[in-house]
Amino acid sequence: MVLGAALLTSTARADLRPDPVPGGVAEIHVAAAGNPRPEVRFDGRPVLLRQRADGWHAVIGLPLDTPVGEQSIQIGPEGASRPLGFVVGPKAYPEQRLTIKNPKMVTPPADELARIAEERERQLAIRSRFRDVPVSRVDLDLPADGRLSSRFGLRRIFNGEPRAPHTGLDVAVPTGTPIRAPADGVVSLVDDLYFNGKTVFVDHGQGFVSMVCHLDKARVEVGQKVARGERLGDAGSSGRATGPHLHWSVYLNGAAVDPALFIAPPKAR
Repeated sequence: MVLGAALLTSTARADLRPDPVPGGVAEIHVAAAGNPRPEVRFDGRPVLLRQRADGWHAVIGLPLDTPVGEQSIQIGPEGASRPLGFVVGPKAYPEQRLTIKNPKMVTPPADELARIAEERERQLAIRSRFRDVPVSRVDLDLPADGRLSSRFGLRRIFNGEPRAPHTGLDVAVPTGTPIRAPADGVVSLVDDLYFNGKTVFVDHGQGFVSMVCHLDKARVEVGQKVARGERLGDAGSSGRATGPHLHWSVYLNGAAVDPALFIAPPKAR
């Protein structure tokens, strides 16, 4: 029997706004204060655990293709775990149509397909790592000051052709704008990728990962420790981009989730 669990939204940190929908984040109380840190998995993957005044909370990334309805996490060691249920609500993401000047960025030539596949697998491995270190904060800083120009989850159509949803948050900034680490972490990938262009991944710990891409220049190296606010690179328009901007993705337990849930809401104009 799957047990019920209250999703903690009103008591979460001000800059983390859990939203249990596809592409969102669920935060669930999993152990009382004074208990040792439990083992918690979702869909077979370990999830981030944070310690708060009332005990341990699991912070769970929900992939965009998560079915709506009841889901469950597993608490305890494999083979001796118990399920704890929670409900995933519906979310409708709008459509976005974009014109890309370089047709090779919409339909890549055959001789680039092997490169694209290798890059996809490498990024999946990087964003799925679970570096078991304490994570004291789960709020993030926006990596660049600018207008939020393209939201997470948009159903994208490039030059009239449907493509994968937008798995990040775009910030409209000119070339050369400093791009800064949204939280403390370790640089886990620096590369120039076919679609993403110049890209930096930062591992914040426990499967909590940020990626910034379309950079003009990266200013860090793999293995480098970075502090919140430290410069990762400069904004640009490398890769598949309609112009200079920052693309920022956030991953939890391997799932791309809405970065806007981790930052302070934009002020009303």
